[in-house]
Amino acid sequence: MNRKSMPIVLMLIAGAVTSIITYIMGYSIIAKLLSLLLVLVVFYCLGSILRFVLDYFDRQNEKVLLDEGEVIEKEAESESEDDGNSTEEK
Repeated sequence: MNRKSMPIVLMLIAGAVTSIITYIMGYSIIAKLLSLLLVLVVFYCLGSILRFVLDYFDRQNEKVLLDEGEVIEKEAESESEDDGNSTEEK
């Protein structure tokens, strides 16, 4: 999944919802703009944190998968060496 634009999309959706709510509630222009600015900054930060956390988990999962792959390869090599030793003893 492309997470590069996640903070921006989250910010814009929150901004649209805020704009609609402030319009319906009849806020003044200054109140609308201040609440919109606050919501845009907060949700951009939250989206950036969410993207960072998801990327961090992906990096950890990739590391675990690579480590498991190395263990499987080492087990396969040791089993093939054991098979080779047992046939030589006969």
